[in-house]
Amino acid sequence: MKVIEVAAAVMLRADGAFLLARRPAGKLFAGYWEFPGGKVEPGEPVAAALARELHEELGIEVESSHPWISRVFTYPHGTVRLNFRRVTRWRGEPHPREDQTLSWQVPGAPLATPMLPANAPVLASLALPPVYAITDAARFGVARMLALLEQRMAEGLRMVQVREPAMEAAARGAFTDQVLRLAARHGCKVLVKAPHGGADGLHLTAAALQRLERRPDFPLVAASCHRREELERAAALGLDFVVVGPVQRTRSHPEAAPLGWDGFAALVEGTALPAYAIGGLRTADLDEGVRHGAHGIAMIEGAWS
Repeated sequence: MKVIEVAAAVMLRADGAFLLARRPAGKLFAGYWEFPGGKVEPGEPVAAALARELHEELGIEVESSHPWISRVFTYPHGTVRLNFRRVTRWRGEPHPREDQTLSWQVPGAPLATPMLPANAPVLASLALPPVYAITDAARFGVARMLALLEQRMAEGLRMVQVREPAMEAAARGAFTDQVLRLAARHGCKVLVKAPHGGADGLHLTAAALQRLERRPDFPLVAASCHRREELERAAALGLDFVVVGPVQRTRSHPEAAPLGWDGFAALVEGTALPAYAIGGLRTADLDEGVRHGAHGIAMIEGAWS
């Protein structure tokens, strides 16, 4: 099966808005909205193809773009692989040069419709926050952990995992209830390791992922992954994101060999799901992660420093 390679841009302004383009009359799927971009020529790097297409379509010069996710979709006219890159810096003001209509979209507001089928699922991935924090009450104590959680949520933390493997089940359940009450006040999503009433999502271990036959019935489902087969399994099950590492040596898994940033980038290249880097990271590592293909960073110790 021939796959048409396409470079697609998620152009991000400093205020979080992203750019969509509506296909002009006379083109296939005229009137549908999509992320700007175009076909990759044989032998052409995706980054170069995207820069070329954005110059041709929008009259801008790309200064900075980073790999993100890839999606394969079969249309009646053929199968395409959309290689999405996040574009964070460019010269010039985007303007339509091929009769298309442009619109900056604000996350959380009503979106332009209809979207091209291959582009629509990307919006959910784009809405995921850049930081995924993981609780560590075993280190801080429950009261201190809850205080740190409330502080971080007030500062903008929007997704957290309740992990706590050392807690007895009853204590972990009570702690999770307290986290959920805090999160409800701040608009923060809470993922758990085992089903718990009121939680927004489920986070699977790599071993649990391999045992699954279908996606669990949760609004958000994530998995920890260390090998390419696990990433492919998570994508096949339709999970929402993955956490990949360790990037550096960690106190929680001292026996695990670190990937390093180059190893992380090689592992997640072309993955269909947003990947959070994990392992010995701090908030200051976010930009480095994005440059190497991470959607964001996941942290245990670093989230509370």
